[in-house]
Amino acid sequence: MAKLVYLVPLFPLIGFLINGLGRKLLTKSLIGIIGSGVILASFAVSLGIFFEVKQDGFQPVIVSLFPFIKVPAFNIPFAFQVDQLSTLFLLIITGVGFLIHVYSTSYMHEEEPQHYGRYFSYLNLFVFSMLLLVLGANYVIMFIGWEGVGLCSYLLIGYWFKNNNYNYAARKAFVMNRIGDLGFLLAVFWILGKLGTVTYSEVFSKASTFSNYEVTAITLLLFVGAMGKSAQIPLYTWLPDAMAGPTPVSALIHAATMVTAGIYMIVRSNVLYTMAPATQTFVAIIGLSTAFLAATIALKQNDIKKVLAYSTVSQLGYMFLGLGVGAYTGAVFHVMTHAFFKALLFLGAGSVIHAMQNQQDVRFMGGLKKYMPITHITFLLACLAISGIPPFSGFFSKDEILAAAYEHNKVFWIIGVITAGMTAFYMFRLYAMTFLGHFRGTHEQEHHLHESPSAMTIPLIILAILSVVGGFVGIPEVFASNAHALEHFLSPVIVKSTEATEHLTPGTEMMLMAVSVVVAVIAIIYAWTRFSKKPEIAEPEGTGKFLANKWYVDELYDAIIARPLLGIAGVFKNVVEKSGIDGVVNGVGRGVQYAGRQIRLMQSGQVGNYILLMVLSIVLMIILVFYGNNLNPVLNYFSK
Repeated sequence: MAKLVYLVPLFPLIGFLINGLGRKLLTKSLIGIIGSGVILASFAVSLGIFFEVKQDGFQPVIVSLFPFIKVPAFNIPFAFQVDQLSTLFLLIITGVGFLIHVYSTSYMHEEEPQHYGRYFSYLNLFVFSMLLLVLGANYVIMFIGWEGVGLCSYLLIGYWFKNNNYNYAARKAFVMNRIGDLGFLLAVFWILGKLGTVTYSEVFSKASTFSNYEVTAITLLLFVGAMGKSAQIPLYTWLPDAMAGPTPVSALIHAATMVTAGIYMIVRSNVLYTMAPATQTFVAIIGLSTAFLAATIALKQNDIKKVLAYSTVSQLGYMFLGLGVGAYTGAVFHVMTHAFFKALLFLGAGSVIHAMQNQQDVRFMGGLKKYMPITHITFLLACLAISGIPPFSGFFSKDEILAAAYEHNKVFWIIGVITAGMTAFYMFRLYAMTFLGHFRGTHEQEHHLHESPSAMTIPLIILAILSVVGGFVGIPEVFASNAHALEHFLSPVIVKSTEATEHLTPGTEMMLMAVSVVVAVIAIIYAWTRFSKKPEIAEPEGTGKFLANKWYVDELYDAIIARPLLGIAGVFKNVVEKSGIDGVVNGVGRGVQYAGRQIRLMQSGQVGNYILLMVLSIVLMIILVFYGNNLNPVLNYFSK
């Protein structure tokens, strides 16, 4: 089955071509069937591959399709690698991606057929690019997929292109990702120049030839790419603005595709990162700082999608904290559980926005519990999961990272627990202001409130089930020995995630879990009681205003980066281009034009004069031809 892995990305590519080229010819129902069906086909193949890979003793399979770059110095094949890590990501991408596609068939039903086809073609291309990224057997194929998801994010964030604000958000995402991609590309060139190959198996087998300086520099450059793609400080500001796209797009970006690319890349390169402890510490600090910063901002956001966006940034920070302290399996585990509950949260938010006639401000919601029972209960389960309440999925993955952080650095653990408490608080603030209390919208909105259609609620139910039970694939050793099925599954590919926590006693590990759960429960109770009765309606003041304005980071970037660059561009435009280059070019044109005007004055317009001049010229030419030699003495005399 592993030999058929090329079918997994091929199906979405076919869907992209059919829906993209036939968007003006196909009906919306057929577009939806094709767009969703190709992802389901990829999921079916991925499932077959998973069961083959799951067998004990499975060795990685390299499926080489054709030579991509072949020169005397090196050979880079277009090849896929099937192993435990890539197979797990295949299931996440195609499984969650399929549910988002099905949800989109109803959510986007009001779009015109040609735009409906354009939407699904972009969505299929997005999944294709992410599959290419995780399946590539070398860094170059990974980079092709890496750039593909960047392109698709631009297309989908700016999907409603008639709104210039959405276009600006798309451009911002594209530019900030290009900054990170430069670091990734430099690292790939460095590896190729040093080893003459970028194939994973060859790079990792030759990794010992790198000096400490080289492996540290290469891993830092790779992390720069991850900072852009996975929205870490300082390249995180594009992700909240990415909410400009349709809500299912937000779910796809945040849960199953683009933002997980950075985590996948580092986990895939875990051999290199284990050799670079300085880089690991840097990754942990950046991840923890991002998690804390984004959580503080989410505390005071009122746009339902913005809260979830900053939540994603914060959770990604947790994943990088896990990577930085060596808990690679814990990071991948959190990627998986986060895909379940974050897709559920975004799709639940989309259900609310759909019912509220595109209202996204939670200050004008409230009381939706009785109108939208399925959306309400599934959203509540997702909030419990992300808050780390046992036995929901987020509890197991989050606490595995926190336990590894505790063993690595106690300060990391303290900040991580505080961030977990803030996560529980802002999520249940969001839940209470949306579903509890009394309705605060308009009478017209209340009149039209209803539960979403089944094409939207069925994916919510499936994701809710996964959010509840998904954590049981990673039960900690303290509860049952050899129960961490995910760690056993990934052990051939990555460093053992519990290496950092194997020195913790069962009592200490239970204490750590209890502390994080108690902090989360206290935050939930306070948010539930506070915001279900007295939701925040007035504009925030003081520290609240500072957080509501996102620490003024966008304004800071605008002041120290955007405006100076625009000023320099203005100098080049006005001085170099207009006065310099344009001045020379336009000066030549004006000179020719002036000369033409002066020569024109020699023309009188009198035909008689022209004939006289012509005759005199002919006579003069005859004289010069026949008597030129006799005139030389005269000419010489006058020349003296």
